[in-house]
Amino acid sequence: MVYRFLLLSDESDNFKREIQISAQATFYDFHQEILRTTGYDKQQMYSFFICGDDWSKHTEITLIEMDTSSEEDSYVMSQTILEDLLEEEHQKLLYVFDQLTERVFFIELREIITGKDLKDPLCTKAVGDPPKQFIDFEVISGDIGSDLGETFYGEDEFDDEDLDGLDEGSFDDESLNDRF
Repeated sequence: MVYRFLLLSDESDNFKREIQISAQATFYDFHQEILRTTGYDKQQMYSFFICGDDWSKHTEITLIEMDTSSEEDSYVMSQTILEDLLEEEHQKLLYVFDQLTERVFFIELREIITGKDLKDPLCTKAVGDPPKQFIDFEVISGDIGSDLGETFYGEDEFDDEDLDGLDEGSFDDESLNDRF
C-alpha cells in the first residue's frame, strides 16, 4: 500500500510537494524525504503532529525520544510506522520545521493506493521554493537593536539594595497614590 501526501505552506503560495511513500515506511523515512525535497538542515529538531479536521494537534511524533510522563503515549519517528497512526484518506498532519517559531508544513494524506508498493519514498511533484527554514529576525526588525544601548534591559547585575525599604505594606493604596 502506498500513501500519497500533499505538503503545503501558508508562507509560500507557490510551494507544493507531493510525496508517495510505502505505508510500511516510518515517519523518519517520510521526514528524510521532506528534508531531501526542501534542502533543510538535517541537524535541527523536527516533529509531526497528527491533527483533527480543524488542524488541532493531537498526537506528536518526535525526531528523538522526549522525556514525557508515562501516562502519555510517546512516538519517535524512527520507531513509528505510518500505517500505525494513519488509516484514512484526508488525514491531516503538521510537520514542524522551525521549532523556535513553530513554523509548519500542512500535510494531507490525499490518497491510499492499494495493490502497489514502493521501496523508497518518491517526490512526484515539486512546485515552487520552500519557505526559508529560519526567520532572520535582524531583517524583520531592521537595525532596531543597534540604537537601544547596552542597558536597555537593565543592568547586568542585580543589587539587593534596590529592594531596601520595600515590604508588604509598602504597596498599599496610599503609598501607590503618593508615588503617582
